[in-house]
Amino acid sequence: MDINSIKSSILIVDDEPYNLKILNELLRSDYSTRVATNGERALEIAMSDNPPDLILLDVMMPGIDGYEVCRRLKSVANTQDIPVIFITAKTDEQDEVRGFEAGAVDYVTKPFRPIVVQARVRTHIDLRIKTQLLKNQSLRDGLTGIANRRRFNDYLETMWSCGIRDPSPLSLIILDIDHFKLYNDKYGHQEGDSCLIRVADCLEASVRRKIDIVARYGGEEFGCILPKTDLEGACQVAQKFQNEILSLEIPHIDSSTNGYVSVSQGVATLVPTRKSSSDELLRMADQALYKAKESGRNRFCTY
Repeated sequence: MDINSIKSSILIVDDEPYNLKILNELLRSDYSTRVATNGERALEIAMSDNPPDLILLDVMMPGIDGYEVCRRLKSVANTQDIPVIFITAKTDEQDEVRGFEAGAVDYVTKPFRPIVVQARVRTHIDLRIKTQLLKNQSLRDGLTGIANRRRFNDYLETMWSCGIRDPSPLSLIILDIDHFKLYNDKYGHQEGDSCLIRVADCLEASVRRKIDIVARYGGEEFGCILPKTDLEGACQVAQKFQNEILSLEIPHIDSSTNGYVSVSQGVATLVPTRKSSSDELLRMADQALYKAKESGRNRFCTY
Protein backbone atom coordinates (compact mmCIF):
# COMPACT_ATOMS: atom_id res chain seq x y z
CA MET A 1 0.00 0.00 0.00
CA ASP A 2 1.25 3.47 -0.89
CA ILE A 3 1.00 5.54 2.26
CA ASN A 4 0.94 8.72 0.18
CA SER A 5 -2.35 7.64 -1.41
CA ILE A 6 -4.19 7.61 1.92
CA LYS A 7 -6.11 10.75 2.86
CA SER A 8 -5.39 10.83 6.57
CA SER A 9 -7.38 12.98 8.98
CA ILE A 10 -6.00 15.67 11.29
CA LEU A 11 -7.70 17.41 14.20
CA ILE A 12 -6.41 20.96 14.81
CA VAL A 13 -7.11 22.29 18.29
CA ASP A 14 -6.48 25.94 19.14
CA ASP A 15 -8.54 28.67 20.82
CA GLU A 16 -7.11 31.33 18.48
CA PRO A 17 -9.14 31.59 15.22
CA TYR A 18 -6.12 32.98 13.36
CA ASN A 19 -3.98 29.94 14.21
CA LEU A 20 -6.80 27.57 13.21
CA LYS A 21 -7.18 29.33 9.88
CA ILE A 22 -3.46 29.26 9.07
CA LEU A 23 -2.98 25.60 10.04
CA ASN A 24 -6.16 24.49 8.27
CA GLU A 25 -5.16 26.22 5.03
CA LEU A 26 -1.66 24.80 5.32
CA LEU A 27 -2.78 21.16 5.70
CA ARG A 28 -6.19 20.70 4.09
CA SER A 29 -4.87 20.06 0.58
CA ASP A 30 -3.05 16.92 1.76
CA TYR A 31 -5.24 15.82 4.67
CA SER A 32 -8.84 15.74 5.80
CA THR A 33 -8.92 18.40 8.52
CA ARG A 34 -11.25 19.16 11.41
CA VAL A 35 -10.96 21.91 13.99
CA ALA A 36 -11.82 22.45 17.66
CA THR A 37 -11.49 25.60 19.73
CA ASN A 38 -11.32 23.99 23.18
CA GLY A 39 -10.24 20.82 24.93
CA GLU A 40 -13.74 19.54 25.61
CA ARG A 41 -14.67 19.60 21.92
CA ALA A 42 -11.33 18.04 20.99
CA LEU A 43 -12.04 15.08 23.28
CA GLU A 44 -15.54 14.67 21.81
CA ILE A 45 -14.16 14.45 18.27
CA ALA A 46 -11.26 12.18 19.22
CA MET A 47 -13.55 9.76 21.08
CA SER A 48 -16.23 9.70 18.38
CA ASP A 49 -16.84 6.87 15.91
CA ASN A 50 -14.54 8.66 13.44
CA PRO A 51 -11.36 9.63 15.34
CA PRO A 52 -8.51 11.56 13.69
CA ASP A 53 -5.20 10.01 12.66
CA LEU A 54 -3.22 12.84 14.28
CA ILE A 55 -3.93 15.78 16.59
CA LEU A 56 -2.26 19.19 16.51
CA LEU A 57 -2.94 20.45 20.01
CA ASP A 58 -2.46 23.91 21.50
CA VAL A 59 -1.02 23.77 25.01
CA MET A 60 -2.57 26.91 26.52
CA MET A 61 -6.37 26.93 26.25
CA PRO A 62 -9.20 28.02 28.57
CA GLY A 63 -10.88 25.22 30.49
CA ILE A 64 -9.01 21.96 29.87
CA ASP A 65 -5.46 22.74 28.74
CA GLY A 66 -3.51 20.73 26.18
CA TYR A 67 -1.60 18.72 28.77
CA GLU A 68 -4.83 17.45 30.36
CA VAL A 69 -6.41 16.71 26.97
CA CYS A 70 -3.37 14.65 26.02
CA ARG A 71 -3.38 12.76 29.31
CA ARG A 72 -7.05 11.86 28.87
CA LEU A 73 -6.47 10.69 25.30
CA LYS A 74 -3.63 8.45 26.42
CA SER A 75 -5.74 6.91 29.20
CA VAL A 76 -8.38 5.52 26.82
CA ALA A 77 -7.75 2.47 24.61
CA ASN A 78 -9.59 3.92 21.61
CA THR A 79 -7.46 7.08 21.50
CA GLN A 80 -4.16 6.21 23.15
CA ASP A 81 -2.43 5.46 19.83
CA ILE A 82 -3.36 8.76 18.16
CA PRO A 83 -0.15 10.83 17.87
CA VAL A 84 -0.36 14.27 19.46
CA ILE A 85 1.86 17.16 18.37
CA PHE A 86 1.81 20.09 20.77
CA ILE A 87 1.64 23.64 19.44
CA THR A 88 3.05 26.11 21.95
CA ALA A 89 4.74 29.44 22.43
CA LYS A 90 6.58 27.97 25.38
CA THR A 91 10.20 27.06 24.72
CA ASP A 92 11.29 26.15 28.24
CA GLU A 93 12.82 22.68 28.53
CA GLN A 94 10.59 21.81 31.49
CA ASP A 95 7.49 22.57 29.43
CA GLU A 96 8.69 20.18 26.72
CA VAL A 97 9.37 17.49 29.31
CA ARG A 98 5.88 17.99 30.73
CA GLY A 99 4.40 17.59 27.25
CA PHE A 100 6.29 14.39 26.49
CA GLU A 101 5.31 13.00 29.89
CA ALA A 102 1.67 13.69 29.02
CA GLY A 103 2.11 11.56 25.88
CA ALA A 104 2.96 13.98 23.04
CA VAL A 105 5.17 12.73 20.21
CA ASP A 106 6.50 16.11 19.07
CA TYR A 107 6.47 19.90 19.52
CA VAL A 108 5.88 22.78 17.12
CA THR A 109 6.70 26.19 18.56
CA LYS A 110 4.93 29.45 17.80
CA PRO A 111 5.28 31.39 15.62
CA PHE A 112 5.38 28.23 13.53
CA ARG A 113 7.09 27.86 10.19
CA PRO A 114 4.94 26.15 7.54
CA ILE A 115 7.73 23.89 6.27
CA VAL A 116 8.39 22.63 9.82
CA VAL A 117 4.70 21.96 10.50
CA GLN A 118 4.28 20.08 7.22
CA ALA A 119 7.43 18.01 7.75
CA ARG A 120 6.55 16.95 11.29
CA VAL A 121 2.95 16.19 10.45
CA ARG A 122 4.03 14.12 7.43
CA THR A 123 6.59 12.20 9.51
CA HIS A 124 4.11 11.22 12.21
CA ILE A 125 1.27 10.45 9.78
CA ASP A 126 3.56 8.15 7.78
CA LEU A 127 4.74 6.45 10.96
CA ARG A 128 1.18 5.95 12.17
CA ILE A 129 0.07 4.41 8.86
CA LYS A 130 2.99 1.98 8.86
CA THR A 131 2.36 1.07 12.49
CA GLN A 132 -1.34 0.53 11.82
CA LEU A 133 -0.58 -1.69 8.82
CA LEU A 134 1.67 -3.90 10.95
CA LYS A 135 -0.88 -4.00 13.74
CA ASN A 136 -3.70 -4.87 11.34
CA GLN A 137 -1.69 -7.74 9.88
CA SER A 138 -1.25 -9.23 13.35
CA LEU A 139 -4.99 -8.92 14.01
CA ARG A 140 -6.16 -10.55 10.77
CA ASP A 141 -7.09 -14.19 10.27
CA GLY A 142 -4.57 -15.81 7.95
CA LEU A 143 -7.13 -17.72 5.89
CA THR A 144 -10.15 -15.42 5.57
CA GLY A 145 -8.51 -12.01 5.96
CA ILE A 146 -11.13 -10.75 8.43
CA ALA A 147 -10.40 -9.95 12.08
CA ASN A 148 -9.00 -12.83 14.14
CA ARG A 149 -9.81 -14.04 17.66
CA ARG A 150 -7.24 -11.71 19.23
CA ARG A 151 -8.81 -8.69 17.52
CA PHE A 152 -12.26 -9.91 18.56
CA ASN A 153 -11.25 -10.20 22.21
CA ASP A 154 -9.45 -6.83 22.25
CA TYR A 155 -12.33 -5.02 20.57
CA LEU A 156 -14.95 -6.58 22.83
CA GLU A 157 -13.05 -5.38 25.91
CA THR A 158 -12.63 -1.91 24.40
CA MET A 159 -16.34 -1.61 23.57
CA TRP A 160 -17.27 -2.94 26.99
CA SER A 161 -15.19 -0.18 28.62
CA CYS A 162 -16.77 2.42 26.31
CA GLY A 163 -20.22 1.14 27.24
CA ILE A 164 -19.44 1.66 30.92
CA ARG A 165 -18.35 5.26 30.37
CA ASP A 166 -21.24 6.02 28.00
CA PRO A 167 -24.03 3.58 28.91
CA SER A 168 -25.50 2.03 25.78
CA PRO A 169 -26.41 -1.51 24.67
CA LEU A 170 -23.64 -3.74 23.34
CA SER A 171 -24.75 -6.67 21.19
CA LEU A 172 -22.94 -9.83 20.18
CA ILE A 173 -23.67 -12.48 17.56
CA ILE A 174 -21.88 -15.84 17.62
CA LEU A 175 -22.54 -17.98 14.55
CA ASP A 176 -21.53 -21.41 13.37
CA ILE A 177 -21.64 -23.00 9.90
CA ASP A 178 -24.08 -25.89 10.09
CA HIS A 179 -22.62 -29.40 9.74
CA PHE A 180 -19.24 -28.09 8.61
CA LYS A 181 -17.42 -31.34 9.42
CA LEU A 182 -19.72 -33.15 6.99
CA TYR A 183 -18.96 -30.47 4.41
CA ASN A 184 -15.21 -31.05 4.77
CA ASP A 185 -15.69 -34.81 4.63
CA LYS A 186 -17.74 -34.56 1.44
CA TYR A 187 -15.92 -31.86 -0.52
CA GLY A 188 -12.41 -31.88 0.99
CA HIS A 189 -10.48 -29.38 3.08
CA GLN A 190 -9.55 -27.17 0.13
CA GLU A 191 -13.22 -26.62 -0.66
CA GLY A 192 -13.81 -26.23 3.07
CA ASP A 193 -11.31 -23.37 3.16
CA SER A 194 -12.99 -21.80 0.14
CA CYS A 195 -16.34 -22.05 1.92
CA LEU A 196 -14.95 -20.31 5.02
CA ILE A 197 -13.54 -17.49 2.90
CA ARG A 198 -16.84 -16.95 1.07
CA VAL A 199 -18.82 -16.95 4.31
CA ALA A 200 -16.36 -14.53 5.94
CA ASP A 201 -16.51 -12.16 2.96
CA CYS A 202 -20.29 -12.30 2.99
CA LEU A 203 -20.54 -11.54 6.70
CA GLU A 204 -18.10 -8.65 6.52
CA ALA A 205 -19.93 -7.16 3.54
CA SER A 206 -23.21 -7.36 5.46
CA VAL A 207 -22.21 -4.90 8.19
CA ARG A 208 -22.12 -1.24 7.23
CA ARG A 209 -20.99 0.75 10.25
CA LYS A 210 -17.29 1.26 10.91
CA ILE A 211 -17.76 0.42 14.58
CA ASP A 212 -19.17 -3.07 13.82
CA ILE A 213 -16.66 -5.88 13.31
CA VAL A 214 -16.92 -9.47 12.13
CA ALA A 215 -14.19 -11.89 13.23
CA ARG A 216 -13.29 -15.52 12.77
CA TYR A 217 -13.87 -16.80 16.29
CA GLY A 218 -12.40 -20.23 15.69
CA GLY A 219 -12.73 -23.05 13.12
CA GLU A 220 -16.10 -22.59 11.41
CA GLU A 221 -17.32 -20.18 14.10
CA PHE A 222 -17.59 -16.41 13.63
CA GLY A 223 -18.42 -13.51 15.91
CA CYS A 224 -19.90 -10.07 15.29
CA ILE A 225 -19.62 -7.19 17.77
CA LEU A 226 -22.27 -4.49 17.47
CA PRO A 227 -21.67 -1.46 19.75
CA LYS A 228 -24.57 0.88 20.54
CA THR A 229 -27.03 -1.70 19.20
CA ASP A 230 -30.09 -3.03 21.04
CA LEU A 231 -31.43 -6.57 20.75
CA GLU A 232 -33.88 -5.65 18.00
CA GLY A 233 -31.11 -4.12 15.90
CA ALA A 234 -28.86 -7.13 16.49
CA CYS A 235 -31.65 -9.48 15.37
CA GLN A 236 -31.97 -7.50 12.15
CA VAL A 237 -28.25 -8.02 11.51
CA ALA A 238 -28.58 -11.74 12.31
CA GLN A 239 -31.50 -12.06 9.88
CA LYS A 240 -29.42 -10.37 7.20
CA PHE A 241 -26.55 -12.79 7.87
CA GLN A 242 -28.99 -15.69 7.56
CA ASN A 243 -30.39 -14.49 4.25
CA GLU A 244 -27.07 -13.50 2.69
CA ILE A 245 -25.36 -16.80 3.53
CA LEU A 246 -28.23 -18.78 2.01
CA SER A 247 -28.16 -16.55 -1.08
CA LEU A 248 -24.58 -17.70 -1.75
CA GLU A 249 -26.11 -21.11 -2.60
CA ILE A 250 -22.99 -23.07 -1.65
CA PRO A 251 -24.03 -26.74 -2.17
CA HIS A 252 -24.03 -28.91 0.96
CA ILE A 253 -25.81 -32.11 -0.05
CA ASP A 254 -24.93 -33.98 3.17
CA SER A 255 -26.54 -31.34 5.39
CA SER A 256 -29.70 -32.54 7.08
CA THR A 257 -30.70 -28.90 7.57
CA ASN A 258 -30.54 -27.41 4.09
CA GLY A 259 -29.23 -28.29 0.65
CA TYR A 260 -26.98 -25.26 0.85
CA VAL A 261 -24.52 -24.00 3.46
CA SER A 262 -26.41 -22.34 6.32
CA VAL A 263 -25.55 -20.89 9.71
CA SER A 264 -26.91 -21.04 13.25
CA GLN A 265 -26.62 -17.90 15.37
CA GLY A 266 -26.85 -16.81 18.98
CA VAL A 267 -27.71 -13.19 19.71
CA ALA A 268 -27.26 -11.42 23.04
CA THR A 269 -27.33 -7.85 24.33
CA LEU A 270 -26.20 -6.18 27.55
CA VAL A 271 -25.62 -2.65 28.78
CA PRO A 272 -22.08 -2.85 30.23
CA THR A 273 -21.62 -2.09 33.93
CA ARG A 274 -18.71 -2.35 36.33
CA LYS A 275 -20.55 -5.14 38.15
CA SER A 276 -20.63 -7.38 35.06
CA SER A 277 -18.11 -8.33 32.37
CA SER A 278 -17.89 -9.12 28.68
CA ASP A 279 -17.57 -12.81 29.64
CA GLU A 280 -21.23 -12.71 30.66
CA LEU A 281 -22.22 -11.40 27.22
CA LEU A 282 -20.18 -14.15 25.57
CA ARG A 283 -21.82 -16.78 27.73
CA MET A 284 -25.27 -15.48 26.82
CA ALA A 285 -24.49 -15.54 23.08
CA ASP A 286 -23.08 -19.07 23.36
CA GLN A 287 -26.23 -20.28 25.12
CA ALA A 288 -28.39 -18.66 22.45
CA LEU A 289 -26.30 -20.38 19.74
CA TYR A 290 -26.78 -23.72 21.49
CA LYS A 291 -30.54 -23.08 21.51
CA ALA A 292 -30.47 -22.32 17.77
CA LYS A 293 -28.70 -25.61 17.06
CA GLU A 294 -31.06 -27.58 19.31
CA SER A 295 -34.04 -25.95 17.57
CA GLY A 296 -33.06 -27.28 14.15
CA ARG A 297 -30.21 -24.99 12.94
CA ASN A 298 -30.36 -22.52 10.05
CA ARG A 299 -31.79 -19.86 12.35
CA PHE A 300 -30.90 -17.40 15.07
CA CYS A 301 -32.05 -17.41 18.66
CA THR A 302 -31.77 -14.75 21.35
CA TYR A 303 -30.68 -15.26 24.92
